[in-house]
Amino acid sequence: MPGYDFDLFVIGAGSGGVRASRMSAGYGARVAIAEERDLGGTCVNLGCIPKKLFVYASHYQEDFEDARGFGWSVGTRSFDWPTLLENKNREIARLNEIYRSLLDDQGVRRIEGHARLLDPHTVEIADQPFTTEHILIATGSWPSLPEIPGIEHAITSNEAFHLKQFPERVLIVGGGYIAAEFAGIFHGLGARTTQLYRGPLFLRGFDDDMRAGLADEMRRKGIDLRFDASVTQIERSDTGLVATLEDGDRLYADQILYATGRRPLTADLGLEAAGVELRDDGAIAVDAFSRSNIPSIWAIGDVTDRINLTPVAIHEGMALAATLFDERPTEPDHADVPCAVFSQPAIGSVGLTEAEARAAYDEIDVFRSRFRALKHTLTGQEERTVIKLLVDRKSDRVVGAHMLGPEAAEIVQGVAIAIKCGATKAQFDATIGIHPTAAEEFVTLREPVG
Repeated sequence: MPGYDFDLFVIGAGSGGVRASRMSAGYGARVAIAEERDLGGTCVNLGCIPKKLFVYASHYQEDFEDARGFGWSVGTRSFDWPTLLENKNREIARLNEIYRSLLDDQGVRRIEGHARLLDPHTVEIADQPFTTEHILIATGSWPSLPEIPGIEHAITSNEAFHLKQFPERVLIVGGGYIAAEFAGIFHGLGARTTQLYRGPLFLRGFDDDMRAGLADEMRRKGIDLRFDASVTQIERSDTGLVATLEDGDRLYADQILYATGRRPLTADLGLEAAGVELRDDGAIAVDAFSRSNIPSIWAIGDVTDRINLTPVAIHEGMALAATLFDERPTEPDHADVPCAVFSQPAIGSVGLTEAEARAAYDEIDVFRSRFRALKHTLTGQEERTVIKLLVDRKSDRVVGAHMLGPEAAEIVQGVAIAIKCGATKAQFDATIGIHPTAAEEFVTLREPVG
């Protein structure tokens, strides 16, 4: 509208905010985006991308060992942490430049600094107000730490990407995917690694067979995995850090990484002054179209705490742009969203877990296969792959697919297309497998388990 400086003002230049900005500008809207940190948000700078690069790096130790079974003689080898950091930083800088170019090429105005709402149509940055018809909050989330004595000695995943010195002993506290992934990373790079979780089994929300299977494999690889364990205090000693557990046990480490949850970044944005409703966890409450209780204020991504995944934030951003500026009211689709844990081995998942399927349907059939991959018949490794399908018996529709094993994310991405299309077990069975692969198990499962 002519009375405003912009049609859309986006706060937060992460994956969701950038996509919403670019799409909206492509539809002809006048768009500005504010960011006080690096472009690309958590995913590019402190999450998905650097973490996956670290996962690649950490797997070489195992690859070197496996090579012997195939006749390769691997000579003296060593790992240099500064080299990995330098190369990772160069790639992140390259991606930041790409994000900058994408916004500039689309005509989106970039503004650096901390943005706050003055009212439902005004955003202020460094004492300069900007008026806008719509405001989109896409500020993401941030690691949270518990209030225990000595917590200031711990780091989060944010700092793990910038450690100046690689630690010999690492204690990881948490049971989510970030904790499991960093346990594999530090162990693979050579640190003596312990992971603690306060509950009886980590990765709550994932299928139980995948959770238990990963725990077995992590222990098989040499990670000290402890459940029903909590830290009561952390102290610094002459030789490093000491974590005291509830049972009185003391663990010694050079670094203690907490991955016990993230909170939506909604503090100091002026949301309360603008009348925006927040949930108890600080997330912005939104409707099916990502609109808050204030008609001109919208929110997408982790700040809404719906499904906290980068592709979901991007999808929500595209839906919002279509709703506001392309005359196509579009609700984000949060059904059957595939996801992965880049643990070692990895987990890929789409659809319902077995527990969810049993709660949702009168009768389900469970198809499951556990096997040692062909590769390991020569390496001698005992690692087991697990593949699982869940089927609604009445309709024969596949309602869940899960995999624990190498390349699980790559394989399940393809399976997710079939599940999104409503494929039946009969259609899976009619599909010819690619042999020899682990993926063919998804189309060769014939008998349900008892």
